[in-house]
Amino acid sequence: MPILIGEKIILREYRKEDLPYIRKWVNNPEITQYLSHIFLYPHTVNATESFLNSILDGSSSMKGFVIAHKENEEYIGQIDLINIDWINRIGTLGIVIGNTEKLSKGYGTEAIKLIQEFAFNRLNLHKLDLEVREYNDRAIRCYKKCGFVEEGRFRENYFIDGKYTDTLFMGILKSEWKQG
Repeated sequence: MPILIGEKIILREYRKEDLPYIRKWVNNPEITQYLSHIFLYPHTVNATESFLNSILDGSSSMKGFVIAHKENEEYIGQIDLINIDWINRIGTLGIVIGNTEKLSKGYGTEAIKLIQEFAFNRLNLHKLDLEVREYNDRAIRCYKKCGFVEEGRFRENYFIDGKYTDTLFMGILKSEWKQG
């Protein structure tokens, strides 16, 4: 698997040594409140290990990278193509910065730009898409900065903290993507 090199970060392969870093965020509500309902219940060490092992042994359909510091390759988060539709050439993007101290430092933006380059120029995908909850303002700003546009929404389809919220669907076409 290639390593993608940015200014502050690299996107590298998953490693066994990433387990403690993943364990720090999978049960942290400050991080998981922005993710799917699979994080509604606590994740056991065994479940996290199974997830990581499925990526390491290639049995996971998800393909992706660890977002790591360029200097020491230490885990910051992960960015994955959760699903690739090879017929229509569409990849669904998932990203998490796994440490609240690393948020709003540009790591997500840089990781998305690197994965766009990879998806559009190496995999020859036609489109990247994603979904995001309406209350995740930081992520929405980041996605827009990277060229994603809102393509639609499901109104009040996600329940969190005693209320319903919308889910936004965003996408970017290869023809809309600006390199660099």
